[in-house]
Amino acid sequence: MRRFTSRWLTSGAVAATLALTACSSGFSGTSDTDALTSSDKALTVMIGSSGDAETAAVNEAVAGWSASSGTKASVIVASDLNQQLSQGFAAKKPADVFYLSTDALAGYASNGSLLAYGDQLSNKDDFYPSLVKAFTYHGKFYCAPKDFATLQLIINTDMWSAAGLTDSDFPKTWDQLEAVSKKLTGNGHVGLGMGGEYFRIGAFMAQAGGNLMNEDSTKATANSDGNVKALDFTKQMLDGGQLKFAKDLGAGWGGEAFGKGLAAMTIEGNWITGAMKADYPNIKYQVVELPAGPAGKGTMQFSNCWGIAADSPNQAAALKLVEKLTSKSDQLAFGTAFGPMPSIKSAGDEWKSENPGLVPFFSAVDYAMSVPTVKGFGDVVTDFNGKLESLATADPKVILDDTQKNIEALLK
Repeated sequence: MRRFTSRWLTSGAVAATLALTACSSGFSGTSDTDALTSSDKALTVMIGSSGDAETAAVNEAVAGWSASSGTKASVIVASDLNQQLSQGFAAKKPADVFYLSTDALAGYASNGSLLAYGDQLSNKDDFYPSLVKAFTYHGKFYCAPKDFATLQLIINTDMWSAAGLTDSDFPKTWDQLEAVSKKLTGNGHVGLGMGGEYFRIGAFMAQAGGNLMNEDSTKATANSDGNVKALDFTKQMLDGGQLKFAKDLGAGWGGEAFGKGLAAMTIEGNWITGAMKADYPNIKYQVVELPAGPAGKGTMQFSNCWGIAADSPNQAAALKLVEKLTSKSDQLAFGTAFGPMPSIKSAGDEWKSENPGLVPFFSAVDYAMSVPTVKGFGDVVTDFNGKLESLATADPKVILDDTQKNIEALLK
């Protein structure tokens, strides 16, 4: 699974812009799902892989389906998924099936590049409702969520014990998070080190009842009282010295700061497990749910779906392939191979049984908030992230007011 950062969202927005350009030059696709195209042409499946394990798992799954169905299919591992998707659409030769992020959905859906096939899935009722919502645009369920990730609190258990803390001290509130962060700060590390961007601070926004847009992505809510509380709390932690952003610790992301022992805790997604295993195998850690804020529990949710091109000459086979790739057997196999959490309810209990230490990530599926789905949102987030870098010396309300204006401009 990819590590979700601002770079991910921005590149998706660029991809959407390129696709719009392709459309204006005569793109002929349609999102009508009443009649699926069918042919004997082979399918191409384009993915953005996190590494050899993911590549091998997807190749095996697609090859297995191909052998049983009689339809030839091949996997293309993109070096730059968003760019290569855009180029394919521009050339009117898109991959039949592909990874698609939530931020890219609106751009591709609005210009007719995508097949809106969600309601035709035989397993559509098995997907978690929050994931279905993430890939619904203008009332249409476009594509099957392939997996998901959430943010939770990662704790270095050696540093935790050294500070005299026990399991009973796991923070349940913001005040408790601030208190344990203070206790953990010292001896060359900060209590909490995390990415200084929307994709991490957004967890605090969710806990305060906020997000940059409403649930339907139809209204800007950036300067809401909840978001102000979230940024005020973050600024308070920064001012106290018990929180530092990863870049200020000399790290590229929260997982690196945590792995190098520069932070006793971090806020990251379940993709951190792969990095810890590969790069920091000697660090002992535990995952716990993030503390509740003024509005209760909250965190951020990230997902990709299996997009199908409206221009695919073999949509019927592509749909069958997606149904297989999102089946319980395939999703559990993917979980074993490279760690993603399954997007379907029927696989949840078995995944949790196999991954007891990661259950807090999974538990958030019922309350996590998704990234808004609207064209141009990536540019707004890039600007917002730039302002968050100076949060320690800035006025949170001013930052949020500026972001509010930027989102309102998108919706005009």
